[in-house]
Amino acid sequence: MTGLFEPIAPQAPLAERLRPKSLDEVVGQRHLLGEGKPLRLAFTSGKLPSMILWGPPGVGKTTLARLIANTADAEFIPLSAVLAGIKDIREAVERAEHTLQQSGRRTILFVDEVHRFNKGQQDAFLPFVESGLITFIGATTENPSFEVNSALLSRAQVFVLNALSEDELKQLLERGKQEMQLDIPLTPEVVEQVLGYADGDARRLLNFVEGLFNAALTAGVTKIDAEFLQSTMASKLRRFDKGGEAFYDQISALHKSVRGSNPDAALYWFLRMLDGGADPLYLGRRIVRMAVEDIGIADPRAQTMALEACQIYERLGSPEGELALSNAVIYLAVAAKSNAAYMAYNQAKAFVASDKSRPVPLHLRNAPTKLMKDLNYGKEYRYAHNEPGAYAAGEDYFPDGLEAIQFYVPTQRGLEGKISEKMAHLRALDEEARSKQRKK
Repeated sequence: MTGLFEPIAPQAPLAERLRPKSLDEVVGQRHLLGEGKPLRLAFTSGKLPSMILWGPPGVGKTTLARLIANTADAEFIPLSAVLAGIKDIREAVERAEHTLQQSGRRTILFVDEVHRFNKGQQDAFLPFVESGLITFIGATTENPSFEVNSALLSRAQVFVLNALSEDELKQLLERGKQEMQLDIPLTPEVVEQVLGYADGDARRLLNFVEGLFNAALTAGVTKIDAEFLQSTMASKLRRFDKGGEAFYDQISALHKSVRGSNPDAALYWFLRMLDGGADPLYLGRRIVRMAVEDIGIADPRAQTMALEACQIYERLGSPEGELALSNAVIYLAVAAKSNAAYMAYNQAKAFVASDKSRPVPLHLRNAPTKLMKDLNYGKEYRYAHNEPGAYAAGEDYFPDGLEAIQFYVPTQRGLEGKISEKMAHLRALDEEARSKQRKK
């Protein structure tokens, strides 16, 4: 017997059932799919270029690739760069050649997470993209400028997909209710929390909504309020949206714990954020910033360790890669601290922005031609390696008419203590050399 509140029968996930079957069903990306916009024009013209779809998770990259293949009546071959290798690429190319010979149909080769392919794997596509055998579509959450080979990038158009807005997520929420044939209202507070949890990600929203409504059907409730949400989905709601106050409060707490040299508190906040669903690579980028801003030259190894932790995470993923990030957090917390380089950068930047444009002094100019040498470019330049101690004492490297400015003031902590001693010694040599010049 079917009860009023009996849970729905097992079937394809809601996100898959709501996957758009036409361009008009796609929610979001109006800047690409609206009338007269680039992807819409490519669809309607039938002249599909190879392309890179760049955007955060859950914004429709795979959906658009499938729609493109359906619209173009093309063979669609999906590959995941996480699992595939050169062998899979060769098999895909052979399949494309067979399809072309047998039916004359083109092949669209879709590579999800293309940034995970190495240079050799990405290069393997080039001759077949060049010949037109395949139309290449790569999807990535990472900046293609850094993660996709320039040769492949030059043969593909890059389309940037945006995270879905709250209004667009609300459309999907209503579609989800209609698909599940439910008439259980959500209070405004619940809607706000659900949209915040989704963070612009359609798949995350629909997966959460499906679980929430199934819980409501099982419990037999007629309205989903904040109390029910907390009692049934509290563990998921510990996740926070990237724009929410909790997120920035916690990243602030992590940063300040590292700056305050407290490894235990730093590790606590780092794991709180991971537990809450923060992107580990986002945390990795913030850890690199901590190394640059709060440790700097006092311990240059901190920057190297932070960068390597990010690379290890990209190679191993979770959970092994998270351990590398936590190692970096602990190291940064116990490392010597200095913001001297960070402050020097800000002060020099502000000075340059407000100062006039000053020419390079003749003795510092490059002189690769005879004409330049005749114009005294590089004349009287003192080659430091030929000077005592490899230091040209008294030499002026600032523009003519500009008094020397000390932007960088090293601390006495860590490596900067030795740097401070060296800079004091060199300045004493400068003063001695200039004193001798003045006496002349």
